[in-house]
Amino acid sequence: MVRPRGLPEAVVAVPVAGVVLGLGLATPAAAWGRVGEILPTMGFLAAILLVSHLAAIDGVFTWLGSRLAEVCRGEARRLLVLTFAAAAGVTAVLSLDATVVLLTPVVMATAEKLRLESKPHVYACAHLANSASTLLPVSNLTNLLAFAASGLTFAGFTALRALPWLVTLALELVVFTRFFRRDLRGPRSTQQPQHRGAPVFALVVLAAMLVGFAVGEFGHVAPVWIAALAALVLSAKALAERKIRPWQVVTEASPLLVLFVLGLAVTVEAVDQHVLGGVLEQLLPTTAGLPELLLATAVAAVLANLVNNLPATLILLSVLGDHPNTGVLLAVLIGVNVGPNATYLGSLATLLWRRVLARHGHKPRALEFLKLGALTTPLTLAAATTALWVVLP
Repeated sequence: MVRPRGLPEAVVAVPVAGVVLGLGLATPAAAWGRVGEILPTMGFLAAILLVSHLAAIDGVFTWLGSRLAEVCRGEARRLLVLTFAAAAGVTAVLSLDATVVLLTPVVMATAEKLRLESKPHVYACAHLANSASTLLPVSNLTNLLAFAASGLTFAGFTALRALPWLVTLALELVVFTRFFRRDLRGPRSTQQPQHRGAPVFALVVLAAMLVGFAVGEFGHVAPVWIAALAALVLSAKALAERKIRPWQVVTEASPLLVLFVLGLAVTVEAVDQHVLGGVLEQLLPTTAGLPELLLATAVAAVLANLVNNLPATLILLSVLGDHPNTGVLLAVLIGVNVGPNATYLGSLATLLWRRVLARHGHKPRALEFLKLGALTTPLTLAAATTALWVVLP
């Protein structure tokens, strides 16, 4: 969280993992088993981060910003609704990191060019980066980590998540409209937005990638290979047009972030064995009645805000075992994905969002973020979990 002097998180996580192994807090066999389990997921993370960056280079996000400006017709409330739709779509397809890093600056610039208050729209990007990441297995690293254990197909996972996802978005929008009503009451902007042509090639590649995620399972093709192919195609185009240098293809895949997660996984193995595992085994339910699902969601949300949602997911998956109850597992994912909207510390995406805003000269107020989180998070957690209970077979 602190990142002294801008050092990457791996600088701490990898040595700590070495200390954990050196002290015998986790056995090499257990650590290697945990790393082996998530390596394909790390490959997907690297590929999708590269795809997101290459899509930005090709103009996908600037084009999206221009479309938001044109369609909103200078109305702040309409721009908020469109921002919700854009952030939800980007999060679902390109993961929450793309929403935080790439869409947030575009939305901010769009509102400022229209001379509208940017705060509601920027906060929407932060919240939807977390709460809209519940839809697809590829929307969030937490989903990817749990997908194999769920026993569901890509389509089956998405079908069970669709109603909770829609309920969450609808409730967030209602609360945002009330919370930011003063910011949304301003006069209609008379600024004329700049029209940009659609980056057809990149949009086609992204659409093909999404279709590939859905149909790839029928040919036993893992999402990592589909994302890697999309990254390869976009990289070839960007290199041919000299929009990117060869070494950037590697750096934009964020290898140090991958090392951070792997180091974190080893450390979490020790935390699970010696600190939290026994307690969580007593707390987590094994059946999928509504009270049990609400309990699983609450436990996951609290743990995410205490230790961050990524280590929380790794710990909870270890406690649930290889063949968890599907409903309980999906409720846990609601907790670790939507729950982090309550505090800054709940999600790496939220911490990254703060850093992106600071880079652009904006500093969100902690008290305002906490108030908004207190209004939205308990409500959306309960409603999304209830919707999950409704759709479970």
